[in-house]
Amino acid sequence: MSGTPDPAARPADENHYSYRHYADAKVAEGFDDLRFGGPIGRLLLESQQAVLVEALAPVSGRRVLDVGTGTGRAAIGLAQVGATVVGVDASAEMLQVAAARAKAAGVTVQFERGDAHALPVGDRTFDAAVSLRVLMHTVDWKACVAELCRVSRWRVVVDFPALGSFAAIESGTRHLGNALGRRVEAYRVMAERDVASAFAASGFRVVMIRRQFVLPIALHKAVGRLGVTRTIEGALRKIGLLRLLGSPVTMVAER
Repeated sequence: MSGTPDPAARPADENHYSYRHYADAKVAEGFDDLRFGGPIGRLLLESQQAVLVEALAPVSGRRVLDVGTGTGRAAIGLAQVGATVVGVDASAEMLQVAAARAKAAGVTVQFERGDAHALPVGDRTFDAAVSLRVLMHTVDWKACVAELCRVSRWRVVVDFPALGSFAAIESGTRHLGNALGRRVEAYRVMAERDVASAFAASGFRVVMIRRQFVLPIALHKAVGRLGVTRTIEGALRKIGLLRLLGSPVTMVAER
């Protein structure tokens, strides 16, 4: 696998925040604490790992590409349960943190520079490709889905904030902030049917969907009490709101 993508194949808008924001050593160093710190962050990480293991079972021995690996959390988790993992990210700063985390965890993960829109990987090179918290930020998410499908011989796992969820409110406020000149990640929310259609265009069918929370993750983090989160989310799930409003959505598609 080459670690150098073809520059001509990269998106035209390299000033997009999804490149600029993460090409910052301070952002990379603080990313894990911001995303996975505290009891709710740990719950988020644990549930993410559980879904990945379920989606790719049996994991041991599988060859997996983690696209937009960031600090390598998913890649390291999969390596810990026996997968052979390559993590790809456009940010050298994030990859530096990922490599240090993998070394500290005592696992081997190959990390490479690469762009999700034009992966430096041959067709069907991997058993599976995963891309978490990535499509919501990319310049052209459909091109990224097509690339994930191209390099996987079996399954692709993605997640995204749902259009019909409370995440849509936060997304709207961030887009407004971005328009007003604030430095924010103005991520997109996505409809399940649109993502499923993108998979179908590459010959994949959706075989599994999991949803994480009804209430915004930011709200749960602000409260910071795991017992409260479990109680509230459990009650909302029992009355069917997780199925209707749950986000982020993890979608698994198969060739």
